[in-house]
Amino acid sequence: MIKDIGLSKTAWAKGAGISRSMLYYQHKLFAKDWRLKIRIEKSLHDYPSYGHKRLARLLKVNKKRVLRVMKRFGIKPYRRRGRKYRKFKKNKEFLYPNLLIDNMPSYPGHIWASDFTRICFHGKVIYLATVLDIFSREIMGWSVMTGHGVQLVMQCLISGISYRAKPEIIHSDQGSEYTSAIYTSLISMLGIKQSMSHKGSPWENGYQESFYNQFKIDLGDPNRFGNLGELIAAIHETIYIYNTDRIHTKLKMPPRQYAILNSLIQDTQKNGGGV
Repeated sequence: MIKDIGLSKTAWAKGAGISRSMLYYQHKLFAKDWRLKIRIEKSLHDYPSYGHKRLARLLKVNKKRVLRVMKRFGIKPYRRRGRKYRKFKKNKEFLYPNLLIDNMPSYPGHIWASDFTRICFHGKVIYLATVLDIFSREIMGWSVMTGHGVQLVMQCLISGISYRAKPEIIHSDQGSEYTSAIYTSLISMLGIKQSMSHKGSPWENGYQESFYNQFKIDLGDPNRFGNLGELIAAIHETIYIYNTDRIHTKLKMPPRQYAILNSLIQDTQKNGGGV
């Protein structure tokens, strides 16, 4: 990685605003937070309305740490908003298991999360689909369409693997777009392992929701654009700025910079710390 950008480790670390010693340090906090995340998600299956304070008591963990981990991974408990919550049976079968329970993202590009969101535009609705690298939080691919059929999520995935190495695992909810035969066949053909949240468990795919919440703030009012082309151009620019310039609160740097840094750390460790 460092050869690709033509810099020594010392120069790269200085440019990234970190000490050179960080290149040889294996971060432990992410692994600890991931283990707590899994415990929180399992608890929410039994107590879906629990907030961070009740979860902290249940898990016997400091409430500030529980809240921090929930924010980091976009975990939100169920909140009643006029419609009755339907709790699914624990033994209900589903198409693919949640591989994130046993697989922690350990390097950039390891595990992607996929989802889509609605954007209201002059009285109509368009749909933005994205695939996000859980490790670095970088948006790897995206697509915009006026409908949310399987074409939306397939085009999104294709846009990601057209420029990046394919992930080992891709995670989603159990929406019909992701369970369709054509989409699952594409995933299988690419040799990617498919992972899905349990039904009625939106917190198991909360990574994208955190991104969408901030993305819509950064994008601003879509109705200020005169046509769909202008809106799509603004979406592209907003995602580019998010990836390359906007400092991520949890990462303390933009996602792409974080991905490069961690690739560099791993290269350094593989080479035994040599320059």
